[in-house]
Amino acid sequence: MSISILLTMAGGLGLFLFGMELMSESIEKVAGAKLRHILEIFTTNRFAGMIVGIVFTGIIQSSSACTAMVVSFVNAGLMDLYQAAGVIFGANIGTTITSQLVSFNLSEVAPIILLVGVIVMMFAPKENLKQLAEVIVGFGILFVGLSTMSQAMAGMKNDQYVVGLLSSLRNPFLATLMGIVITSIIQSSSVTVSIVLLLAQQGLLELPICIYIILGCNIGACTTALLASLTGKKDAKRAALIHFWFNVIGTVLLYIILAFAMNPVVEMISSISADNGRFVANAHSIIKVFQVLVLFPFSSLIVKLSIRCIPGEDKKVGYRESYQLKYIGNKVIFNPATAVVEAIKELDRMASLASENLNRAMNALITLDDEDIKEVYEVEKNIDFLNHAITDYLVKINQTTLPIEDLKSLGALFHVVNDIERIGDHAENIADAAVQRKENGAAISREAQRELGEMMDMVNRIIQYAIEMFVKSDESHIKDIIELENQVDEKERELQQAHVDRLTRGECTPEAGMIFSDVVSGLERVADHATNIAFAIIEENKEEPEEEKKNFIKENLGNY
Repeated sequence: MSISILLTMAGGLGLFLFGMELMSESIEKVAGAKLRHILEIFTTNRFAGMIVGIVFTGIIQSSSACTAMVVSFVNAGLMDLYQAAGVIFGANIGTTITSQLVSFNLSEVAPIILLVGVIVMMFAPKENLKQLAEVIVGFGILFVGLSTMSQAMAGMKNDQYVVGLLSSLRNPFLATLMGIVITSIIQSSSVTVSIVLLLAQQGLLELPICIYIILGCNIGACTTALLASLTGKKDAKRAALIHFWFNVIGTVLLYIILAFAMNPVVEMISSISADNGRFVANAHSIIKVFQVLVLFPFSSLIVKLSIRCIPGEDKKVGYRESYQLKYIGNKVIFNPATAVVEAIKELDRMASLASENLNRAMNALITLDDEDIKEVYEVEKNIDFLNHAITDYLVKINQTTLPIEDLKSLGALFHVVNDIERIGDHAENIADAAVQRKENGAAISREAQRELGEMMDMVNRIIQYAIEMFVKSDESHIKDIIELENQVDEKERELQQAHVDRLTRGECTPEAGMIFSDVVSGLERVADHATNIAFAIIEENKEEPEEEKKNFIKENLGNY
């Protein structure tokens, strides 16, 4: 084989891979957040999940990206294994759309598609339109790469060594192994099947061997999800295994069928295919549809098999454990489409720790319990760790190709992590007050305890509503938050005056009065931080001019 053919083949493959990656990434940036919401909403049962999996993978042109996203969803607790199974089954059908597109000869119009995409990308006034143009550019580059590879393969037909080498590939197991290895390296079954399709078009591969290579590609496509699950929870690993077992069991079934009926199968697929390229594309689709039809009724058993392979429960992450992240971390495979979701889940966990610690500190202030005081300081160290770790993660994902909607909300997340950390600091301040009270023997009257309890109840409610609004984008308590924030402000003024009155009447010592005043002020600031958390995403995503934004808040949020 001449050097020029090899270089042409390598260049074409490079363009094809780049086009595929650019198209997939651009689609995720334009529609990744919307597609993610569809995954969250429409996967209530396995059949609906399967339909979503087909559509989702057909749009982003990558079953690996879809299954990696599903693994991330399971790891974050947004999807259970049975829902994941449906999406994974659908993704296996959706991935065949790529080979169907490749089988249609669009090489002649590819340069025009590429030119249109470049012009739009250069002159489009809006970012969304530019991202859409990137999808078109990726599509054009993909087919230019295919055209280049096809030209190189046409030259291979005249090389007897290459023809002899490929024609000698008759062992089904070797063909399947080759498909597994190549797909595992490239991490895209669509790319491998497309190469097989081009080889078949040039008559360099026999049709039965193409089927076995496709079966290997299906198993090799599981590599991305398996790698993505390595640092995840056990359910994430099980979700990746569902994908693996689906393809392995499906391959074994087809091996049995092909052992007895290879010729009828080839003839059947050939009868609906115009040429060898269409044969490969149709074979890929038929194999996947057949596997789903046969295995879908047994999806529960495949889920149970994955659970049996990875038994037990995850070790709960508590405050006494070595500091660690639960939903995010140093992942082998990073998925931008779920990065913000995982960050929000981690922030939700951090907020729960801060809220619980605030209540623990208030209890310690009244009871002077040494264990509670010690626990407040321990949990605060964990909150500080989460603050730094989550902030580092947000900085990291800010440098990636996040979906546009997620990119808009990223700035708000930096503010939220800071507000949660400040709530934790106020809990520590109250623990300090408990230590001070214990050392000085300062007494807090029953009336003062009652007043602190009333204010704490209001603060707990506003924190609860704020976290729900932030995490779930649930605006049902938006007016409650505003009213509570105003009530807390009023309560702070009322209690400060009551404190002064008690001091005047000599019913409170200066030491106890100072502690009471500081705690009340601290709780008022906690309510402010909670309100900031609630409105962080709204403020970050609103694009109106400042005056219009003020009018929006005035009309909808009362006296905020």
